[in-house]
Amino acid sequence: MITKEQIAELANEKLQGTSLFLVDIKVLPGNKIEVYVDGDNGIGINDCVSISRHIEGSLDREKEDFSLEVSSPDATKPIKMARQYNKHIGRDFEIVLTDASKITGTLKAVDSSGSIIIETVSRENKPVGKGKINVTKEHQIQLNNIKESKIKLKF
Repeated sequence: MITKEQIAELANEKLQGTSLFLVDIKVLPGNKIEVYVDGDNGIGINDCVSISRHIEGSLDREKEDFSLEVSSPDATKPIKMARQYNKHIGRDFEIVLTDASKITGTLKAVDSSGSIIIETVSRENKPVGKGKINVTKEHQIQLNNIKESKIKLKF
């Protein structure tokens, strides 16, 4: 059986020295292999084809039959690596923390210390008088406190 470790080794061998990086690998029943790769500046179809050919050329179809799909993680997939946040600064996120609380806001910065800054806007009562005002707050969130982080798509 083909293992994740084999695929990771082959993928990382091809990605070495590039701005591309491995995000996730799934080896499903029937040897269906899914490889997700991203890049600091995005990833193109030619990159996916090149990686796919490298992996496929290194595996023996005579020994084991498999199907291979190499792609970038789509916008509906959760962010899995800290490195993925950098190219999404300015986009809206929905974040579920390890304590099950949720924060929805705009990614403003990625800190080298392992945290992100999310800006939220909420309606709150005026300090004096009637009515409500928009209040903007920044939340610094440690990446190890994030259970799931998804880009919030706008239509």
